[in-house]
Amino acid sequence: MITRAACGALHGVDAFRVDLEVDLTRAGLPAFTMVGLAEGAVREARDRVFAALRNGNFRLPPARITVNLAPADRKKGGSSYDLPMAVALLAAAGHLPENAVDGYFLSGELSLTGEVKPVTGVLPLAILAKEMRARGFLVPAANAREAAVVQGLDVYAVESLGQAVAFLSGQGILQPVEFPDPALSPRSESVFALDFADVKGQDHAKRAVEIAASGGHNLLLIGPPGSGKTMLAERIAGVLPRLSFAEALEVTKIYSVAGILPPGLGLMEERPFRAPHHSISQAGLVGGGYIPKPGEISLAHRGVLFLDELLEFHKHILEGLRQPLESGRVTISRATHSLTYPADFMLVAAMNPCPCGHLGDVRKKCVCGKGEVQRYRARLSGPLLDRIDLHVEVPAVPFEDLSREERGRSTALMRTSVDAARARQSARFQNTSCRCNADLSGRELDRHCRLDSHGKAFLRDAVGSLHLSARAYTRILRIARTIADLEDQESIAIVHLAEALNCRTLDRTRL
Repeated sequence: MITRAACGALHGVDAFRVDLEVDLTRAGLPAFTMVGLAEGAVREARDRVFAALRNGNFRLPPARITVNLAPADRKKGGSSYDLPMAVALLAAAGHLPENAVDGYFLSGELSLTGEVKPVTGVLPLAILAKEMRARGFLVPAANAREAAVVQGLDVYAVESLGQAVAFLSGQGILQPVEFPDPALSPRSESVFALDFADVKGQDHAKRAVEIAASGGHNLLLIGPPGSGKTMLAERIAGVLPRLSFAEALEVTKIYSVAGILPPGLGLMEERPFRAPHHSISQAGLVGGGYIPKPGEISLAHRGVLFLDELLEFHKHILEGLRQPLESGRVTISRATHSLTYPADFMLVAAMNPCPCGHLGDVRKKCVCGKGEVQRYRARLSGPLLDRIDLHVEVPAVPFEDLSREERGRSTALMRTSVDAARARQSARFQNTSCRCNADLSGRELDRHCRLDSHGKAFLRDAVGSLHLSARAYTRILRIARTIADLEDQESIAIVHLAEALNCRTLDRTRL
């Protein structure tokens, strides 16, 4: 007898349908064969499934069993095929009514006792199940909230193989899991536990952060040790706008596939903040590995990637950021296939101005020679630097600011300004591919960043005297557009261009 169970396999952060077919025949000697490009964890499912059936008091007759995972030309990995395989075997052996499995999607790993254990990538599978118009989706109880995020799909949480069999046979009742509307949930206060009001001084750097967050611009903080670069960076997530539901789904899919979605959390409602150590490998940062997984740049999708001590990262690793910073995605290519992960993040980096860290520091004299400083900064290539919109000096904080009792501009106030600026951009970019000013290019840049004759003359002089590249010119226009939005101005004035140039420290610095 041949039975089928619908399940899915992951390809990048998306899923494709897999039909798990079981042929159980008593002709010939008992044997078990699995076909369909199954990887190691899938082939091992045979032992887990048979042990779970035996310990659940389900008996299979001696038979020749063939399991096919269709389509047969695409690789299948992971342990999510245990539950559909067990159910299909029971249906083929007559333990389930005919057509009991039809229309249902199934996913879950089985323990040897028949307990259904959580798996990775449930959200992409749930989206696939909805697209296939499934009657319902049976998932491990630990993954139920994640799958229930998909509206219009009945999700059933199962804790054991026996419970799943009872439900499919009509002898047990399971209620669909409901997920609360994320728009009704309050924003987590943990995001604002680190407040900009706690940062002493550094008003210029805070202004740069506000500009960067408002326009989605990349930001480089340059200053001596202890000047507050890391403090500033760690607070940026709090001023960014809240994720939309569509963006939250994108982020949650990545964390689900990577297997690091926090337990009990169905949807990532806050923008991610990732801060990898400078010893990270290229696969860890960009993605890939023997079993390809999203890297830190994908885990920072729609959020912030903070690279502290930027120039301590290996140069070839930093160069791997160039293409994702432009395209918002990264492609991992292998001999037989390629995977594309989203990587649309806001890059925030911090670096010392020189090897000793005290160039320009009034507290301590720099001991580096001019050649040392040049070689040190050469670790950051020109093309990568051009992709960073703002590079801002963060000088040492004077004692007067450190001892001041009054608190500075708070995260809540900065977030209000950022939200207002983003709202103006959303209205401006309706029916376009742009989300914020950092995405402006080509025709949209010419349309929304028009300058009057005085502005053109000012920028022409700046480009000529500072020898700016075409990419730097584009960055200045984008920054000026964001500054104008923060000031609720439709046209870009010279004062906006001047502040934008002031946010490009390394364009104005000559050693």
